[in-house]
Amino acid sequence: MMKLFPWRRLTIQSHDTLSSKIPSLSFINFSPYLFHSQPQQEDIFDPPFSSTLKTHKPQKSITEKHENTASFEDSEKSHNFTINSNLPFDFRYSYSETNPAVEPIGFREPPRFSPFGPGRLDRKWTGTSALRLQPVDLEKVTEERRRILGETLSEEETAKLVEKYRHNDCSRQMNLATGIVPARCMGDGQTYSRMGRGGVTHNMLEDIHGHWKRAEAVRIKCLGVPTLDMDNVCSHLEEKSGGKVIYRHINILLLYRGRNYDPKSRPTIPVMLWKPLAPIYPKLVKNVADGLTFEETKAMRNKGLNAPPLTKLSRNGVYVNVVDKVRAAFETEEVVRLDCIHVGTSDCKRIGVKLRDLVPCVPILFKDEQIILWRGTKDQEHHSSAPE
Repeated sequence: MMKLFPWRRLTIQSHDTLSSKIPSLSFINFSPYLFHSQPQQEDIFDPPFSSTLKTHKPQKSITEKHENTASFEDSEKSHNFTINSNLPFDFRYSYSETNPAVEPIGFREPPRFSPFGPGRLDRKWTGTSALRLQPVDLEKVTEERRRILGETLSEEETAKLVEKYRHNDCSRQMNLATGIVPARCMGDGQTYSRMGRGGVTHNMLEDIHGHWKRAEAVRIKCLGVPTLDMDNVCSHLEEKSGGKVIYRHINILLLYRGRNYDPKSRPTIPVMLWKPLAPIYPKLVKNVADGLTFEETKAMRNKGLNAPPLTKLSRNGVYVNVVDKVRAAFETEEVVRLDCIHVGTSDCKRIGVKLRDLVPCVPILFKDEQIILWRGTKDQEHHSSAPE
């Protein structure tokens, strides 16, 4: 058997030599070292075979704790700063799509929740607006605006600015609409800013001044409900921003900043951190229209639903000629229907409110994205056409 397993003879001989050199060690005590290699000194801290060592952090002294708490309080105070804005108008989410004369009958959120953030504005939020604190000196405001605008642009200067900013590939463009408009983004991050989804909004003023920092004019593309009354859009843009509309073609505007505009001395415009919930206003369509009985109102609604549509409106379209079309139709027709498929229920109601004030007329039905308008009685037409 020993001849069949020669390796055992070698192990025994090696053991004899070792035991002869180290006589104090027996075979039993030395046998584990033959079959298990002893780890080297550099492998003691090998992560797979070493125990995790807990690092003990040095305890902070009491003085260091007080210093850290003091620095944290100072940082909190620095973040909770108050913005003092001397702009001569009340702050609203939308200026062109709201009527300050109409008071809401309820709120969907408490008026104490200011969209500017807690303690960030020196004005009080009423639920619909942040009222200015001091009375406005209109003469002083007008004089300051004239100083910034400077001398009137010549025809050559105006033509040069119009040619530079009126094209679709203009690098300084803003979209003004009520629906969702796809945004284009360029490399520098300053070309297409946030869209005005509620007409002329408060945060849009900050975007305008951001563009004016690097360009003399801004191209504004209007879509949707605001295009029903472009005069209203232009007046709010000029009044709230301090600029001047030097070009207007259908739904394209160019807003000029002025000769003496200084970006370093621009007005401070606090930004709304979120969109406030719309308040609850009185009902737009009455069950019985003024001047008609219940049966007559019902007959007018059925007549309008069965009438051919005057025009078909698309979402985020251009509605510049809709008011004139409705006025011309009311010369021969008593009821008019507008087909607003894919426009949206909220935009349909905004269109009805605009037409009620601009035509004027009486909205009597909103159903399946169809707007039914009644021209009203002669007494109502005479009263609405009379100057205020």
